[in-house]
Amino acid sequence: MPFLIAAVVLVGVLCLFDLLLTFAVLRRLREHTAELERLAGRPGFSSYDPGMLVGHRLPEAARASGATLVAFFDAQCDTCHDHAPKFAVRARRYGALAVVSGDGARADELVAAVGPDAAVIRGEDAHAVADDMGIQAFPTFVLVDGEGSVVQASTELAELPEPAPAA
Repeated sequence: MPFLIAAVVLVGVLCLFDLLLTFAVLRRLREHTAELERLAGRPGFSSYDPGMLVGHRLPEAARASGATLVAFFDAQCDTCHDHAPKFAVRARRYGALAVVSGDGARADELVAAVGPDAAVIRGEDAHAVADDMGIQAFPTFVLVDGEGSVVQASTELAELPEPAPAA
Protein backbone atom coordinates (compact mmCIF):
# COMPACT_ATOMS: atom_id res chain seq x y z
CA MET A 1 0.00 0.00 0.00
CA PRO A 2 2.73 2.55 0.81
CA PHE A 3 4.26 1.94 -2.65
CA LEU A 4 0.92 2.61 -4.31
CA ILE A 5 0.52 5.87 -2.43
CA ALA A 6 4.07 6.92 -3.33
CA ALA A 7 3.46 6.08 -7.00
CA VAL A 8 0.22 8.10 -7.09
CA VAL A 9 1.93 11.08 -5.42
CA LEU A 10 4.86 10.84 -7.87
CA VAL A 11 2.51 10.73 -10.87
CA GLY A 12 0.59 13.69 -9.45
CA VAL A 13 3.79 15.73 -9.01
CA LEU A 14 4.90 14.86 -12.56
CA CYS A 15 1.51 15.90 -13.96
CA LEU A 16 1.68 19.18 -12.05
CA PHE A 17 5.21 19.82 -13.36
CA ASP A 18 4.03 19.03 -16.92
CA LEU A 19 1.09 21.40 -16.52
CA LEU A 20 3.35 24.24 -15.32
CA LEU A 21 5.74 23.61 -18.20
CA THR A 22 2.86 23.70 -20.68
CA PHE A 23 1.67 27.04 -19.29
CA ALA A 24 5.19 28.46 -19.60
CA VAL A 25 5.40 27.34 -23.23
CA LEU A 26 1.99 28.85 -24.01
CA ARG A 27 3.01 32.16 -22.41
CA ARG A 28 6.20 32.20 -24.47
CA LEU A 29 4.24 31.46 -27.66
CA ARG A 30 1.92 34.38 -26.91
CA GLU A 31 4.94 36.67 -26.50
CA HIS A 32 6.37 35.50 -29.83
CA THR A 33 3.02 35.92 -31.55
CA ALA A 34 2.76 39.47 -30.23
CA GLU A 35 6.29 40.21 -31.47
CA LEU A 36 5.52 38.79 -34.92
CA GLU A 37 2.34 40.87 -35.09
CA ARG A 38 4.36 43.94 -34.16
CA LEU A 39 6.86 43.15 -36.89
CA ALA A 40 4.18 42.34 -39.45
CA GLY A 41 4.48 45.82 -40.92
CA ARG A 42 8.27 45.62 -41.16
CA PRO A 43 10.17 44.49 -44.23
CA GLY A 44 10.44 40.80 -44.84
CA PHE A 45 7.21 39.84 -43.03
CA SER A 46 4.77 40.76 -45.75
CA SER A 47 4.67 40.07 -49.44
CA TYR A 48 6.54 42.75 -51.29
CA ASP A 49 7.10 43.43 -54.97
CA PRO A 50 10.09 45.75 -55.43
CA GLY A 51 8.94 46.25 -59.02
CA MET A 52 6.51 48.87 -57.69
CA LEU A 53 9.54 51.17 -57.28
CA VAL A 54 10.11 51.34 -61.06
CA GLY A 55 9.46 54.89 -62.24
CA HIS A 56 9.95 56.46 -58.81
CA ARG A 57 12.68 59.06 -58.51
CA LEU A 58 15.31 58.82 -55.85
CA PRO A 59 15.15 61.54 -53.19
CA GLU A 60 17.57 64.40 -53.72
CA ALA A 61 19.90 63.09 -51.03
CA ALA A 62 20.41 59.91 -53.07
CA ARG A 63 20.36 61.53 -56.55
CA ALA A 64 23.27 63.76 -55.59
CA SER A 65 25.57 60.72 -55.53
CA GLY A 66 25.06 60.11 -59.26
CA ALA A 67 24.93 56.35 -58.57
CA THR A 68 23.53 53.91 -61.12
CA LEU A 69 23.15 51.12 -58.53
CA VAL A 70 21.57 51.81 -55.15
CA ALA A 71 21.28 49.29 -52.32
CA PHE A 72 19.05 49.66 -49.28
CA PHE A 73 20.42 47.76 -46.28
CA ASP A 74 19.35 47.49 -42.65
CA ALA A 75 21.94 46.92 -39.94
CA GLN A 76 19.82 44.26 -38.19
CA CYS A 77 19.20 42.28 -41.39
CA ASP A 78 21.39 39.17 -41.66
CA THR A 79 20.62 38.83 -45.38
CA CYS A 80 21.91 42.38 -45.87
CA HIS A 81 25.23 41.37 -44.34
CA ASP A 82 25.35 38.37 -46.70
CA HIS A 83 24.67 40.53 -49.79
CA ALA A 84 27.02 43.41 -48.87
CA PRO A 85 30.23 41.80 -50.25
CA LYS A 86 28.49 41.02 -53.57
CA PHE A 87 27.32 44.62 -53.72
CA ALA A 88 30.88 45.79 -52.97
CA VAL A 89 32.14 43.90 -56.04
CA ARG A 90 29.67 45.75 -58.25
CA ALA A 91 30.43 49.02 -56.48
CA ARG A 92 34.06 48.74 -57.63
CA ARG A 93 32.93 48.70 -61.26
CA TYR A 94 29.99 51.12 -61.22
CA GLY A 95 28.75 54.20 -59.45
CA ALA A 96 27.07 52.78 -56.36
CA LEU A 97 25.26 54.09 -53.31
CA ALA A 98 24.51 52.14 -50.13
CA VAL A 99 21.71 53.38 -47.91
CA VAL A 100 22.34 51.78 -44.50
CA SER A 101 19.53 52.08 -41.96
CA GLY A 102 20.34 51.55 -38.32
CA ASP A 103 23.35 52.36 -36.22
CA GLY A 104 25.80 50.79 -33.86
CA ALA A 105 28.41 48.10 -34.39
CA ARG A 106 26.29 46.11 -36.87
CA ALA A 107 25.84 49.19 -39.05
CA ASP A 108 29.59 49.83 -38.93
CA GLU A 109 30.21 46.22 -40.03
CA LEU A 110 27.78 46.64 -42.89
CA VAL A 111 29.39 49.89 -44.06
CA ALA A 112 32.81 48.22 -43.94
CA ALA A 113 31.50 45.23 -45.94
CA VAL A 114 30.04 47.53 -48.60
CA GLY A 115 33.54 48.84 -49.13
CA PRO A 116 35.08 52.20 -49.83
CA ASP A 117 33.98 52.28 -53.48
CA ALA A 118 30.33 53.00 -52.73
CA ALA A 119 28.95 56.25 -51.40
CA VAL A 120 27.09 55.65 -48.14
CA ILE A 121 24.08 57.31 -46.56
CA ARG A 122 23.42 56.17 -43.02
CA GLY A 123 21.64 57.10 -39.83
CA GLU A 124 18.53 59.29 -39.90
CA ASP A 125 19.25 60.34 -43.50
CA ALA A 126 19.13 56.66 -44.53
CA HIS A 127 15.79 56.17 -42.79
CA ALA A 128 14.43 59.23 -44.58
CA VAL A 129 15.63 58.06 -48.01
CA ALA A 130 14.26 54.54 -47.49
CA ASP A 131 10.91 55.91 -46.29
CA ASP A 132 10.70 58.39 -49.18
CA MET A 133 11.32 55.57 -51.64
CA GLY A 134 8.76 53.30 -49.98
CA ILE A 135 11.27 50.53 -49.31
CA GLN A 136 9.49 47.67 -47.56
CA ALA A 137 12.12 44.90 -47.62
CA PHE A 138 15.82 44.72 -46.95
CA PRO A 139 18.00 44.35 -48.86
CA THR A 140 16.51 46.06 -51.91
CA PHE A 141 18.66 46.86 -54.93
CA VAL A 142 17.66 49.38 -57.60
CA LEU A 143 19.13 50.44 -60.93
CA VAL A 144 18.62 54.11 -61.72
CA ASP A 145 19.07 56.17 -64.85
CA GLY A 146 20.92 59.48 -65.17
CA GLU A 147 17.92 61.45 -63.87
CA GLY A 148 17.62 59.31 -60.75
CA SER A 149 14.52 57.37 -61.86
CA VAL A 150 14.32 53.71 -60.90
CA VAL A 151 14.65 51.48 -63.97
CA GLN A 152 14.61 48.10 -62.21
CA ALA A 153 14.40 46.89 -58.61
CA SER A 154 14.84 43.57 -56.85
CA THR A 155 15.54 42.06 -53.46
CA GLU A 156 18.21 39.88 -55.11
CA LEU A 157 21.28 41.58 -56.57
CA ALA A 158 21.79 38.72 -59.04
CA GLU A 159 18.40 39.48 -60.67
CA LEU A 160 19.58 42.91 -61.81
CA PRO A 161 21.55 43.26 -65.02
CA GLU A 162 24.96 44.85 -64.88
CA PRO A 163 24.44 48.65 -64.88
CA ALA A 164 26.14 50.93 -67.34
CA PRO A 165 29.63 51.97 -66.19
CA ALA A 166 29.80 55.21 -64.25
CA ALA A 167 31.13 58.18 -66.17
